[in-house]
Amino acid sequence: MPRAVYVLALGIFAMVTSEFAVAGLMPQMADGLNATIPQIGYLITAFAVAMAAGGPFLTVALMKFPPRTALSVLFAVFLAGNVLAATATGYGLMMAARIITGIASQAFFGVSLSLCAQLARPEVRGRAVAVALNGLMLGTLLGLPLSTLVGERLGWRAAFWTVTLITVIAALATLFGVPRIERAEGVGSFREEAGVFKKPKLWLVLPTSTLIIGATFSAFSYLNPILTEVTGFSTGSVPVLLIAYGAATVIGNNIVGRLADRHSVQVLAVGLVLNLVFLTGFAVLADLPAPAVVCMLGIGLVGVTMNPAMAIRVQRAGNAGPLVNTVHTSFITLGVILGSSLGAVAIDTWGLRGPLWLGAVMALAGLATVLPDLLRRPVPVTVPAPVRPAPVRPAPQAAPVDC
Repeated sequence: MPRAVYVLALGIFAMVTSEFAVAGLMPQMADGLNATIPQIGYLITAFAVAMAAGGPFLTVALMKFPPRTALSVLFAVFLAGNVLAATATGYGLMMAARIITGIASQAFFGVSLSLCAQLARPEVRGRAVAVALNGLMLGTLLGLPLSTLVGERLGWRAAFWTVTLITVIAALATLFGVPRIERAEGVGSFREEAGVFKKPKLWLVLPTSTLIIGATFSAFSYLNPILTEVTGFSTGSVPVLLIAYGAATVIGNNIVGRLADRHSVQVLAVGLVLNLVFLTGFAVLADLPAPAVVCMLGIGLVGVTMNPAMAIRVQRAGNAGPLVNTVHTSFITLGVILGSSLGAVAIDTWGLRGPLWLGAVMALAGLATVLPDLLRRPVPVTVPAPVRPAPVRPAPQAAPVDC
């Protein structure tokens, strides 16, 4: 595995840590910005919407640059937004900071995954994507607890300054650790890149990613109240359970990365079936601590960890260019938005088990989008038997004549 792939994972870790920081510091930020808790919640939504809607446009603007240069520009934009967040004196400036960092983060994902496809050999692209996306998984496992701990001890602004430091380290590592390549594989003009989206197959595989992530985040977004108010865990034990959930995502991501190159569709089908089982089991057994924890860890093992298989499937339906990868990430972010927002509606309608049932329904819908590929049998190719030429016999020679 090229070392540059691990460097890309560090950059993704910085982006994800910034994204999750608000979730762990909502009360402190509400006090510091003279805002309400729901208003701070809108900062999370704004980041996700900016990722989904703005990321592809920034990617298009950077398509003419070499990948390393594009990543450097994105680091600069993200760094500016993060410094603005750390120094924001009011809610409006913080909202602007979240929009800027959200757009840069989405474009960074797209360019990074496209670069992974170029740096790694074709037979290990899935593993390369999994290594890069370990930054996402470690952001869940370590980034969120780190930013929360720093924010609680030193103030919420210190958390964003910490992310700024991580971003600078990641940018320097990228500058010296990622080779200069003129253009990522499969990247042409904007017209050529946009022409890929005329393929119906691409539009059929993108919704699968939305449904997989939506099913997972409908549960993940509300794990805290479910575990405390339904299962009966204490508030102090929830961070430990969330760390265990993050560890499960790291394990699952690496397993899927090993299998994604050769069995992407089969991996997605099995993952969706297991996620359906775990979500349903969690909804039914949420009041029993041991089964609830098993189901929660199962969701972590087969939920967002489908990302490498999802990426390989989309790249094969379209191409490995940054625009396709960024648009795919927008569909993934749409799943986050739908899962969390519809989960809130499900709570109002059916109680705290509602998001788990919603996730099960979304997993079932996702499985329906994968089944046609799974059931489609490859058309056998008949190779004609090689025609052997008739042996050529030498012409008879005249007998020598004695003089």
